[in-house]
Amino acid sequence: MNKEYLNVIAVNNDEGNIIFFKNIFKDLKIGVKSQCFSDGEGLMKYLKSCGAIIPEVIFIRYDIPGKSSMDCLKEIKADPKFSSIVTVVYAHEISEIEIEEVFVDGANVFMRQPETYEGLKKAITEIITINWQYHSSGLNIDNFIMKV
Repeated sequence: MNKEYLNVIAVNNDEGNIIFFKNIFKDLKIGVKSQCFSDGEGLMKYLKSCGAIIPEVIFIRYDIPGKSSMDCLKEIKADPKFSSIVTVVYAHEISEIEIEEVFVDGANVFMRQPETYEGLKKAITEIITINWQYHSSGLNIDNFIMKV
């Protein structure tokens, strides 16, 4: 596959975090075209729309208001047209049982959200870089899971 960039979506109801994500995506050496949503309803409405560009990666905050991240994850994983999307669920505070549920419900990556911008940048860069390697080399994304 010859791709020049990754399509990435970030879902977070905190505008400050969305700005962090956008800045980090912009600074990456890998080309990223990003879209951001403040809730699960907006994400799913977009993904199901006719003109939606299916992203390679979705970063979704675990505890978003409205339609939960787990409901979104289940819908994404149930639809064959979304089978190539890598889903990254992230949270500041979450129990090990909840992390296990995140993977059982189909997430490819769980990221404990770092407290600092630099920590967040490092974690997102690692996730995007690994995803770029998968997408640009044609590796099977179906068996990809990761905990950061």
